[in-house]
Amino acid sequence: MPSPPGVQPGEQYASVTGLIYVFNLIVGTGCLTLPAAFAAAGWALSAGGILLLAIVSYMTTTWVVECMACANAINHWRRMKQLKKRGQVADELVNRTLENAEAEADQRSTDTSEDQEEHEEELPLISDGVIERTVGEYYAIQECIEMGQMAKLFYPKVWDKVFYLVLCIYLYGDLAIYEAAVAKSLRDIICNYRPENCSKEPLDLDKCFTDSDLTRLDMYRLCTLIFIGVMGPFVFFNLTKTKYMQILTTITRWLAMGTMISWAIVILGEGKGDGHPTPADFTKLPQLIGVCVYSFMCHHSLPSLITPINEKKSILKLLAADYLLILLFYYLLAFTGVFAFKHLEDLYTLNFQPDPCNRDNTPGVVYGLQIFLLMFPVFTLSTNFPIIAITLRNNLKGLFLRETRRYSFFTSRCLFPLLSIIPPTLVGLITSNVEFLVGITGAYAGSVIQYVVPATLVYYARKMTLQHIGMGVKNPFSSPLQHSIFLIVICGWAVLCWIFVSIYLFGEYRS
Repeated sequence: MPSPPGVQPGEQYASVTGLIYVFNLIVGTGCLTLPAAFAAAGWALSAGGILLLAIVSYMTTTWVVECMACANAINHWRRMKQLKKRGQVADELVNRTLENAEAEADQRSTDTSEDQEEHEEELPLISDGVIERTVGEYYAIQECIEMGQMAKLFYPKVWDKVFYLVLCIYLYGDLAIYEAAVAKSLRDIICNYRPENCSKEPLDLDKCFTDSDLTRLDMYRLCTLIFIGVMGPFVFFNLTKTKYMQILTTITRWLAMGTMISWAIVILGEGKGDGHPTPADFTKLPQLIGVCVYSFMCHHSLPSLITPINEKKSILKLLAADYLLILLFYYLLAFTGVFAFKHLEDLYTLNFQPDPCNRDNTPGVVYGLQIFLLMFPVFTLSTNFPIIAITLRNNLKGLFLRETRRYSFFTSRCLFPLLSIIPPTLVGLITSNVEFLVGITGAYAGSVIQYVVPATLVYYARKMTLQHIGMGVKNPFSSPLQHSIFLIVICGWAVLCWIFVSIYLFGEYRS
């Protein structure tokens, strides 16, 4: 998994900075599909649903933090055990040397000097006192151990492969969402055909240009191919985010979010709001679940974001504050949108595109803001796409390749980058429904990573630390949810999400 944006290995930052990184990670593409999901499921049902899912997501986040501390403790215990073994070997060599010295008194000085050199080579370079931690620091989160590494450490054999497989499926969905969002935004900027009834929502089979038979669907697919043609080659190389790219992406995100919220508030303040959402529509609940799960996803990147924080004593409380702030932000974005607009696009930025009926009379500043909002997904997702694709490429290698075996140039350098970008591109060419892609990705693969993996991982982590370290050393990063009933409830909730979404998809397919 990639390191925190703009952070070099070994670099530390303040807890507030770390929480800003977590905030930026969570508030990504998923929030742009929230208003449409809120409108479909109803404002009251959606408000309660997202609150419940935020609480559940935070619960599993505390388990991930506990697992990170357990993994650090196990690695520390193994290093200490290895040092003790090396110390015992050194003691045996010293005793053997003394016996030889007594038997060969004539060469005592020579033998002693030679053996001392051998003993010095056997002794560790770093003494036990340097590596040994105090009891309170035994579980200190000092080493960045990614979730894949924790899966290998704690899970029984084979199950770590299952984790990698689910993670790859999630990343495939992520890339498909990125491609669809960028291509739709570019298409709506490029296409300028105005139908006779310009107030009518344009369809995929409508013309893109006045003097051309090229449809909007054709342009969408063309934009998808152009996007992958530009960004795809980066996947064949090693690429990391720079600090300046992260700063630019963050500024662009907050300008866009602030503009959309302010615009919707102005519409409501002027009494021009056309939105009249129903309080609840339980048939759309599965769709809301998938979008909300995706909107709170951060678990797979938590180790890279939390480990560099220099002060972690209150990390669980700070994460709770972060989740509360994100929840309030989602409420503000979704509620202003559902009551301001009669129809909400699956990608919220598309609600702010220029009015085809009155484009010539639109003020320049307003038109500029509309184009900026349409380009927002293009800017932000294009910077993230190579990072996600490279992460997927590396995970695919970890899933299928063996570290001890040599592979051909095509297999090691070409095959896996192609496997990373071709499947999501095919999905992006087939469907442009971003909300559908977000719902599927979040409800299935996302719920496994967000619910099932933390619950099962913390179960095995507690079991291993109890076996090797015992109960005498307390984990200061232990989750407040220690009872095993919580693990069962969360796994049951994940199964319930799968059932809801499967029933919904089956009903959509039949209709």
